[in-house]
Amino acid sequence: MIRMDRHCQVVGASLTGRRPVDEKTYASMAVLSDRLERLRRSPLFAGVTFSPHVEQLRQHAEVAVS
Repeated sequence: MIRMDRHCQVVGASLTGRRPVDEKTYASMAVLSDRLERLRRSPLFAGVTFSPHVEQLRQHAEVAVS
């Protein structure tokens, strides 16, 4: 069985409307954004990106936090 990371669960639930988009969502987005940036440092994963919906949520999170 594959267990999904809690940050992925929070963001996924926020995207599907099962939970509100709140501070916890924004904190999880920050963690996942940081992980993605570290992953992209490898040439093998340089082209990996968030889906358009997650990218839109990430941009909203940046605005909300600043």
